[in-house]
Amino acid sequence: MIDYQSLRFDYRRHADQDSATPARHPVVIVGAGPVGLALAIDLALRQVPVVLLDNDNTLSSGSRAICFAKRTLEIFDRLGCGDRMVDKGVSWNVGKVFFHDEQVYRFDLLPEPGHERPAFINLQQYYVEGYLVERAATLPLIDLRWNSKVTGIEQRDDGAVLTVETPEGDYRLHADYVAACDGSRSNLRQLLGQEAKGRVFRDRFLIADITMDAHLPTERRFWFDPSFHPGQSVLLHKQADGMWRVDFQLGWDADPVEERKPENITPRVRALLDSIGFEGVQFQIGWASVYTFACQRMEHFRHGRVLFAGDSAHGVSPFGARGANSGVQDADNLAWKLAAVVRGDAPDALLDSYASEREFAADENIRNSTRATDFITPKSEVSRLFRDAVLELTKRHAFARTLVNSGRLSVATVLRDSPLNTADAEAFAGVMVPGAAAADAPVVRADGSTGWLLRECHVSQFTALVFGQGETAERSLQALKASDFPLHVVHVEGGGADVALATRRYDAQPGTVYLLRPDQHVCARWRRPTAANIRAAVGRALAKA
Repeated sequence: MIDYQSLRFDYRRHADQDSATPARHPVVIVGAGPVGLALAIDLALRQVPVVLLDNDNTLSSGSRAICFAKRTLEIFDRLGCGDRMVDKGVSWNVGKVFFHDEQVYRFDLLPEPGHERPAFINLQQYYVEGYLVERAATLPLIDLRWNSKVTGIEQRDDGAVLTVETPEGDYRLHADYVAACDGSRSNLRQLLGQEAKGRVFRDRFLIADITMDAHLPTERRFWFDPSFHPGQSVLLHKQADGMWRVDFQLGWDADPVEERKPENITPRVRALLDSIGFEGVQFQIGWASVYTFACQRMEHFRHGRVLFAGDSAHGVSPFGARGANSGVQDADNLAWKLAAVVRGDAPDALLDSYASEREFAADENIRNSTRATDFITPKSEVSRLFRDAVLELTKRHAFARTLVNSGRLSVATVLRDSPLNTADAEAFAGVMVPGAAAADAPVVRADGSTGWLLRECHVSQFTALVFGQGETAERSLQALKASDFPLHVVHVEGGGADVALATRRYDAQPGTVYLLRPDQHVCARWRRPTAANIRAAVGRALAKA
């Protein structure tokens, strides 16, 4: 088995370093974490060559981001590595909330039946990065350069010139577009004189990976003010390889250096295990870290030819698993737009919609993350009294459970107000509004085999879903053909419970058509479209309208 934490990638000299003038590339991505790697793979699948620079030659140290949401897994499926993630990760859907030492609330995130992917998997970040690196290595359009740190940037009308520091000296690269995916301490953000603004939380948390010979249910456990860690909160999650993630709230006055020492971590973990009936169970401490956090973002995610994604653009608290998931969804949004612009299929203005859509998503994530943090770590006696009263009521009253917030978990943002959407001209019910990420469902293919709706969508093109059979469905198919746009058509037809589920999720009738962007977000829908409707909607989605 590969030890992804100990991998070291070789620095290799590139011909660009010997060029008399800066070599020109369509896209340069800075940062080979989950966001930069996902973006690079996505662009390569769209036939756009990419240079990916990383200032290090290793993968993530420690488990770090571990909770990957259903929508992120669907993106990994499209990139060609979702199966590996799910097979290795720990799938879960049940969460339990405790007040003192008593369970007060249980929730189930399992989507309704008929989804290929679980609500969440827990998988250490170094596995996610390792699988993405291995996927990138299969794509010849990705040029991944390790030990290559960007130390300067000069913006021009036709791109940006980067200064790259390597073990053999500096060289320069010309990029038509630059994607800054270089993390919360983004060097590119500093080089451009930008900053992320928001709220810094005056609290400290210890996170530790522990391995132990104990068989606990695969579920998320969160304690408020337990006897084994009074006055604070604790979170316990299972990961791959029999490893567990435990988070201990410490308070602002805790000494980060002291709290990271094994002799101080051990009694905390021992008290937790003893309290849940695992007295005497042996455990080993792996990686540990003490962190503080902020909920903040850059004012604008686009600065000329530089586009910011992931933690370089926005940061949230870890409660709700919104960091890595929102970053991968940034990449999902940006890739198809960059590809369309680079290929000349769309105007540069399409990239402005990346900024506006993902700034909106960041605001939603920050809002939810801040609310969770305020509930978990009340900063006044009045706030603490309110929280504790809610938790007491939760044991007996269902209404109070809606107020409990131990980290409302990540879901895909609905881009309702996107300028790329075409407004409904007819009445539809349900949640598949323009701007929503398409819902999965079982489908029956033309040859009678079964599959999943999102798997049938095209990896890099606009997809049209056509529902039903008969004359109205045939007219819709003809309208799509007459639009003269290279759409990938998925015909959801036939009978049976599987097709009925897809039909119900999309409030479809015979002839209903949904137009999906290449990132699988709905951008238009009709009961009976015309070729002109379809052409106009595609033009709007490409920022040509």
